[in-house]
Amino acid sequence: MTISSRTSQGAATTVSRFAVADMECAGCVAKVEEAIARVDGISTVTTSLVARRVAVQHHKSVTRQTIGAAISAAGFTPGETEPTSSYWTSSSWWRSRDRLCTLVSGIFFAAGLAAAAYEPANPARFIWEGIAGWSAWLLLLAAVAGGLNFFGKGLLALQRLSLDMNFLMTVAILGAVIIGEYAEAAAIAFLFSTAERLEEFAVDRARHSLKALMDLAPDTATVRRDGRELEVAAADVVAGDLILVRPGSRIPVDAKVVEGGSHVDQAAITGESMPVYKQFGTKLFAGCINGEGYLEALAERKASDSTLNRIIHMVEQAEEHRAPSEHFVRRFARIYTPVITAIAGFVVLVPPLLFGADFLDWFVRGLTLLVIACPCALVISTPVAVISAITSAARHGVLLKGGNHLEVLGQVRAIAFDKTGTLTEGRLQVTDVLSFDGQLPARILELAAALEQRAHHPVGQAIVDHAARQSDGTGIPTVVDFVTLPGLGVRGRIAGDVYTVGRSDLFAAADRELVALHESRGRTTVLVGRGKEPIGLIALADTVRPGAREAIASLRQQGFSHIMMLTGDHEATAGAIAGQLGIDDWRSGLLPNEKVSAVVELRHRHGAVAMVGDGVNDAPALAAADVGIAMGAAGSDAALETADVALMADDVGKLPYLFRLSRRSRRVIRQNVSLSIVVKLALVAGVVPGAVSLIVAVLLGDVGTSLLVTGNATRLAAAGRD
Repeated sequence: MTISSRTSQGAATTVSRFAVADMECAGCVAKVEEAIARVDGISTVTTSLVARRVAVQHHKSVTRQTIGAAISAAGFTPGETEPTSSYWTSSSWWRSRDRLCTLVSGIFFAAGLAAAAYEPANPARFIWEGIAGWSAWLLLLAAVAGGLNFFGKGLLALQRLSLDMNFLMTVAILGAVIIGEYAEAAAIAFLFSTAERLEEFAVDRARHSLKALMDLAPDTATVRRDGRELEVAAADVVAGDLILVRPGSRIPVDAKVVEGGSHVDQAAITGESMPVYKQFGTKLFAGCINGEGYLEALAERKASDSTLNRIIHMVEQAEEHRAPSEHFVRRFARIYTPVITAIAGFVVLVPPLLFGADFLDWFVRGLTLLVIACPCALVISTPVAVISAITSAARHGVLLKGGNHLEVLGQVRAIAFDKTGTLTEGRLQVTDVLSFDGQLPARILELAAALEQRAHHPVGQAIVDHAARQSDGTGIPTVVDFVTLPGLGVRGRIAGDVYTVGRSDLFAAADRELVALHESRGRTTVLVGRGKEPIGLIALADTVRPGAREAIASLRQQGFSHIMMLTGDHEATAGAIAGQLGIDDWRSGLLPNEKVSAVVELRHRHGAVAMVGDGVNDAPALAAADVGIAMGAAGSDAALETADVALMADDVGKLPYLFRLSRRSRRVIRQNVSLSIVVKLALVAGVVPGAVSLIVAVLLGDVGTSLLVTGNATRLAAAGRD
């Protein structure tokens, strides 16, 4: 999360970063933020619960030691910026003081309840009247063991006059002990400690997902330097190093293949289920697994700047952009806790003083309200769902940059697509080769390729590439007297005859109806002529991406009210592609600013809108949408930086998964928030008439609700592309 400051943005500021290993819950985050924000000269405080890190922007006059002291005063331990690998690994029960206290408390609690079943009821209600029997002692030990998780922090909260969970639980435990309700004291201590452990578990699952990503990158790399093969630390590889990737090994850094060929499993980065063949000129991503082949590649950047590391960093930062629901919950909790605490004080004092009611009875009811005043389950209801969804998406090759974008995605019912490179491959391919004078189509293709290989034009390159794939080994004819006809085509002499390749305007005798027929189908036409007579036609088209039509159909089934295609291409091509995809609304011949206008118009007509593009040429339109989604971001630094959501692979088929996940997440968040609030308010309403006991408040108000919201949220972490 990011909170702002009292310091003017124009002041000279710097950023200090801390690792806070014992910041393990949403309540911890709030306390750290509040403690730092009280320091004069702080601009912003940015926290990551998953990464357990804090970044503080502050005036240069504020020292790192001052900020660290504020963190320590809040009861936490500030550390260095970069944690060790053990920082990401959950400690065992025996190495975690809080977990050990919870375990010991549970053992004593169970033993105390068992002993109570074989003892006569203890008549003493006040501790100073004596404690009879083993059950009371065991229950007291359970209360103390569990209370160790709260007492120290509760005293700190008292010093700060803060009504946080630790203070409320400390008061409730001590109050229950004073009036002789030992079982209730033990229940509060043990069950609230258990609730905290459940919250840790939810965050740990997200942390483990990031740890799994971090573990993908190997520690070492094999490089060739000065003709020698060396095994070096992956962190020591620099741009320009020649790395050697043997079969079955992981790729240490982002690189470009210069020799060899192999299938590479890059599911960890792009989410692609099938390995991708890599050969000369193609990119490799750190953390991916080489298949059966051998590759040599030039490192493009150091390990710390790899696409994998950037994904990890962005998932960590996603917590900074909190969902609207989380902001609502925090505002509600800030009002709810003081109000219920005030009601608890009223319940304890007013009935006995004004109406002569039994003090102990109303004191217990006041303690019950203090327990209910703790907003733990409510506070964690949203962040555990958001963290689970974001880490689940990252495992499927979808990078969500914040809970705010996740929640907005769940509201989107209209979507705009760029055509070229998004719904289509973005590369022209030859679809038809026709001969008019009896020659074989292969000869027409050879003649066109011979001339076009000198033209360096996208259309010509597509013809040359197709001819190379269709070649029977005879080679391309030699061209002399080559001439470029600007805007029209090319001309040259082959085996004594002059040939022309280009637009139909070059040939008076061209079959205009045949050309128009192909262009009406969205194809680009090139005529091949000998002298002034056309002897053949080559048609090319940008082909629809595999799975694009199915993705559009799936989005319609999900209830999208409007799907629009935007393109700068001409009308015939746009219409043909839209027809293949089943898109009814499309706009052609658009400049970048006109795409922005189309997105704005779509929002006015249909509400929240998403825009899908390549993240570079479509950057203005992506920014204009409520959520900008960039495709193929693994190979584009600009797309990773600018988009709200990045599809790491060129796979439009991931969009239905993304929207299913976002809508499911939104439902889970609403369920969690509603459940937490309804249970709390229902318990409050039942306390005053005596219908809700202290034990019931503990079991339902916090532990039960925490278990439900945590379990509900962690389902998102296992959400697949169903």
